[in-house]
Amino acid sequence: MADAPKVDITVQQLTSQKGPVVIQASKKSLVHLRVRRGLGPEGASTMEDFQVEVEEGNVVLDAIHKVQATEDPSLACRWNCKAGKCGSCSAEINGVPRLMCMTRIEELPEGPIVVEPVKTFPRKKDLVTDVSWNYRVNEAIQPFTPREMTAEEKAKGEFNMKQVDVDRSQEFRKCIECFLCQDVCHVLRDQGKALDPTKDGGFYGPRFTIRIASLEMHPADAADRVPLLRREAGVGYCNITKCCTEVCPEHIHITDNGIIPMKERVADRYFDPLQLVIRKVTNTSRK
Repeated sequence: MADAPKVDITVQQLTSQKGPVVIQASKKSLVHLRVRRGLGPEGASTMEDFQVEVEEGNVVLDAIHKVQATEDPSLACRWNCKAGKCGSCSAEINGVPRLMCMTRIEELPEGPIVVEPVKTFPRKKDLVTDVSWNYRVNEAIQPFTPREMTAEEKAKGEFNMKQVDVDRSQEFRKCIECFLCQDVCHVLRDQGKALDPTKDGGFYGPRFTIRIASLEMHPADAADRVPLLRREAGVGYCNITKCCTEVCPEHIHITDNGIIPMKERVADRYFDPLQLVIRKVTNTSRK
């Protein structure tokens, strides 16, 4: 086969074949940004106003970056991916917990855009809060504990699992740990139940209730976390307002698919009259 003829074409020639390149100027406008500033959890905070020039399609995080670049580089905020996948830029925008990188300015109502730190966790500086309590909670949850394989599973070298069982727990793995659900949860926010995760009396919050659910529903997990749900995790404190589901940027059905099934497991074991009779007859105790 003969070699294909060599094609030598310049960028200018290619451009001329497609017609002139037209660069359209993006629409720019001024927005009124009102940001809560402060240092430390107990320090006084103030609202500071900025007039920022933004372009069409910009998000609130763009406006915050514009303030840092042109007006006040000391403004603190946490961010990483700017793509709605790292969960770092959580804030309250006009009073609603949202990701700054996923909130388009043009979709907000007219008037000042009020940006505040999430209120459930102590402030470190400006829009940055200390969310380390959440990681202590995660450490208190027993990790994935594989069950003993059957003879058939050992022969194949893998667990037998139905797809429906896999899908049930897989939904919760979409969580990006933005902690917006933790912020909007009134049990943590208003009732102060973000306590020592190793002791009774607190509440782990929506994020870690579905973390437990993802493990409890896993078809290959053998651990029993129902006692943890009842005591340290305090699942009984949740009264199913579904605020957490509404603010989840990953659209996880936190309440219906995670929290309610966990509450049902606790109720079945500790409060079902029939189960109480069976345990009494068989002389077995509940953990």
